[in-house]
Amino acid sequence: MQLDVVAAFFLLGALAQLFKAPIKMPKGLYQSLTIFLLIAIGLKGGIALGQYGNLELLWQSFVIILFGATLPLFAFPVLLKFGGLNRTDSASIAAHYGSVSIATFAVALAVLEANEISYEPYFPLFVALLEIPAIAVGLLLASNKNQSLDLKKTLHEIFLNQGVLLLTGSLILGWWAGDQTQKLMPFFGNLFYGVLALFLLEMGRIATSRINLLKEYGSFIASFGVVMPLFGALLGTLAAQLIDLTVGGTILLATLGASASYIAVPAAMSVALPKANHSLSITSSLTVTFPFNVLVGIPLYSTLIISFMA
Repeated sequence: MQLDVVAAFFLLGALAQLFKAPIKMPKGLYQSLTIFLLIAIGLKGGIALGQYGNLELLWQSFVIILFGATLPLFAFPVLLKFGGLNRTDSASIAAHYGSVSIATFAVALAVLEANEISYEPYFPLFVALLEIPAIAVGLLLASNKNQSLDLKKTLHEIFLNQGVLLLTGSLILGWWAGDQTQKLMPFFGNLFYGVLALFLLEMGRIATSRINLLKEYGSFIASFGVVMPLFGALLGTLAAQLIDLTVGGTILLATLGASASYIAVPAAMSVALPKANHSLSITSSLTVTFPFNVLVGIPLYSTLIISFMA
């Protein structure tokens, strides 16, 4: 499966940064694009939830939550024992890889729709469910006698950070409003791919601007940022088979398992684990894993899953 035209804008941003072209996007616009994507995906999922919600969805949601809580448990010992990182940094990075990247999910949606591959339309519900379990597990893994925790601030960042609030809130609004949401779709529906292309253009620039940090952190982080997504994609594929998802749904869950958060989890961990090296986590998730998934991972997962499930 070839690289999607939307994902190609990530390459354009990366090349612009490498050649030092002055295309830096205003911070306010970048934030606006992020908010747009969260609301658009949430609304679409909420509409579908109102149409397709049933008892089977409860079982699927339970498995999704368990899946999100399991991923950090695999990542943590690898970071701690093979990476030689301390407990706090290992737990923080593990939480990033148990949670999800909304931009990676958006790219996967674009690829599926461009190739006319159907998927469970209520999938944004699963995205929202995957945001929180990994953070909770990460905090448990990091806990020790010397690690103090501001519970009030931590809970606020877990449940009320931008990603969780906007995605979950718009999903609930889409479910509640039903057909009324159609009046919003000319904006949140028709403009989705153009906004995603602009977002990826800036993401390509940001990711490339942090490449020098990989020299500081060594080859382990670069290797982990590629191997962990492959493992997460495999677990996601197995979980999808357990809950009997379609080919498109399996590709999406594999992609979510392979992705790493760089919005919701950093916000929560900066409050809960102030002693962690947050630059290390962002470098791994944003500079290595995100471009790997966009340029290599999603086409790879799609091709393999279609081949095995066809």
